Amino acid sequence: MKLAAIDIGSNAIRLQISTILEGGVKVLFKKLEYVRFPLRLGHDVFSTYKISQASALKFKKLMSAYKILLELYEVDDYMFCATSAMRESENGEEIAKQVLEELGLVINIIDGNQEADFINKAIFSYLGNETYLHIDVGGGSTELNLFVDGKKIKTRSFKIGSVRILEHHDSPIMWEDMEKWVRDNVKESYGKVTAVGTGGNISKIFELAQKKPGAAMSLKKIRSIMQMIEELTIEERIYQLQMNPDRADVIVPASNIYIKVMEWAKSNSIIVPDVGLKDGILLHLLEKNTQQKKFEFKKGKS
Repeated sequence: MKLAAIDIGSNAIRLQISTILEGGVKVLFKKLEYVRFPLRLGHDVFSTYKISQASALKFKKLMSAYKILLELYEVDDYMFCATSAMRESENGEEIAKQVLEELGLVINIIDGNQEADFINKAIFSYLGNETYLHIDVGGGSTELNLFVDGKKIKTRSFKIGSVRILEHHDSPIMWEDMEKWVRDNVKESYGKVTAVGTGGNISKIFELAQKKPGAAMSLKKIRSIMQMIEELTIEERIYQLQMNPDRADVIVPASNIYIKVMEWAKSNSIIVPDVGLKDGILLHLLEKNTQQKKFEFKKGKS
């Protein structure tokens, strides 16, 4: 079975096509294709509250290209999910409607809780029974999820993201709200808190820290890497650190979010699973199709 997930974010739009390998101890996803296109919808939306005509045209061309890839790979099922930029734009639903009419593709504009639920599916296998604060920083929003004794007990989405900060569309009230939520919900009685970071920027920081997969990274290390990056120009970040241009300008504001949240939660270390929204969507599709297969099998037997 081949599945595809399309993550329509505020800073970039990602497509991943994977084939499902079954028969072993656990189900494995083998990546067949991954495309990340730097279309920054958040630049328009956080400034003008709508996606510009030029961006909408490019967006529809990209959706057409992704549709061709889905057809060429003969994908069995797929899901397009749009996050903060499209859900906050005045014309996001209209553009999604145009894509449906012109290309036959359904774009699901999901809210912050749905976004968090998908990502939680992807990270759950990395968690134990300790206390974890999951921090997912995107271009337009940050999702926080608190896990205690292997269960998610609190979740909240905040309108604070790397592109939003870069464009100066965050506000002190948003930051105060997020700080209050963390301090009120991450209680001392829960014991030591380990942060779990997802998002392209924390993955890049983890790579720069030269940590082994699965290893924890200290808050002190994140601060030192952010300081090193801050001292470089955008061009130096691109050529010396091998960053994409649309990563080079947002990595510092994104890093600041992780640092602040960890400080408020009194968390001194973070683990960085190499997963994100697209991986959660793939797991959702697998569960959906597996349930359908079980239903069809039972129906056939009866």
